[in-house]
Amino acid sequence: MSTIITDNRLLSIEEKVKNGQRLTIEDGLFLYETPDLLGVAQLANKVNLEKNGNHVYFIENMYINPTNVCEANCSFCGFKRKSGQEGAYTMHEEELLEYVSKRWNDGIQEFHIVGGHNTDVSFDYYLDTIRTLKKHYPQVTVKAYTGAEIEFFSRISGLSMKEVLQELIKAGLDTLPGGGAEILTERYRAKMSPDKASTDQWLEAHEIAHGLGLKTHATMLYGSIESTEERLIHMDRLRQLQDKTNGFMVFIPLAMQPRSVKASLKRRTSAYDDMRTIAISRLMLDNFQHVKAYWINIGVQLTQMALSFGSSDIHGTLIEERISHSVGALTSSGITRDELIHLIKSANKIPVERDTFYNVIKEY
Repeated sequence: MSTIITDNRLLSIEEKVKNGQRLTIEDGLFLYETPDLLGVAQLANKVNLEKNGNHVYFIENMYINPTNVCEANCSFCGFKRKSGQEGAYTMHEEELLEYVSKRWNDGIQEFHIVGGHNTDVSFDYYLDTIRTLKKHYPQVTVKAYTGAEIEFFSRISGLSMKEVLQELIKAGLDTLPGGGAEILTERYRAKMSPDKASTDQWLEAHEIAHGLGLKTHATMLYGSIESTEERLIHMDRLRQLQDKTNGFMVFIPLAMQPRSVKASLKRRTSAYDDMRTIAISRLMLDNFQHVKAYWINIGVQLTQMALSFGSSDIHGTLIEERISHSVGALTSSGITRDELIHLIKSANKIPVERDTFYNVIKEY
């Protein structure tokens, strides 16, 4: 398939991609600036087709947020509550099991667990959450606790991050989600998430996890104060760690959500930015197998478009997503398997239901 390029400056990028050369941050800056978005999309689509063919992956999963009590003060978060504040909650065993049983179906492959940095409970609480789920649902993969949470557990327990991860693995942890990365530069983190893990600490948590045999996920929360160069620095830091460990399975660009569902278009990322960022992610992250289009944040129709912009995964059913919806996501909080299959097929792709580790369950 020939590429139709209207910006001749893209030809040098095309040549690099064709020859398997790694793109630089300067190349990435050009990709963000060129008006030829469809040219960028075609290059990203070619890379994805070479890696994954026409297959698009999804999973049946359930989100669980065991507590929303949090010591951190991230300026983009509408989910957290302070201890004693109205709406604050912490699920213990009975409440946790009730929450899951009400939303359970036999197709669920994964529990995706993220919560607040709650200092009212000890590290044992977080271990017990995993133990409880593994005891009652031993067949389900536990994807729990971000790199930022691992650093938080280290602080409240007095254990090293390696010891924290070893204890979590003993309790039944199977993988880490990609959250808590936000933007991996200290300028950004000082302004947006000053109480959470630093860039180096987040990367260290995942490097340790990879060393202990866990495959993990990586995200990027874009669309606020970061520069395009900082987005690219973020991608570069991830691919450097991937060169070292090959422990990341997928990269997930997450569009920043505004504080309110009534927020104007000016407070949201544009469709152009969303599609461009997915395509550039695919081109920059040459050592990642998958780039995910997160339908919760960009909507199902843009997710379909993303499948021609380099994305090979559309995430999962979720059942009930809370965090993005607490800050203005306009999408539904869950979706059915049939809807995901339709979404993929109507984009002329092949739906593949997977487990957490991209093992094929069924091709549709």
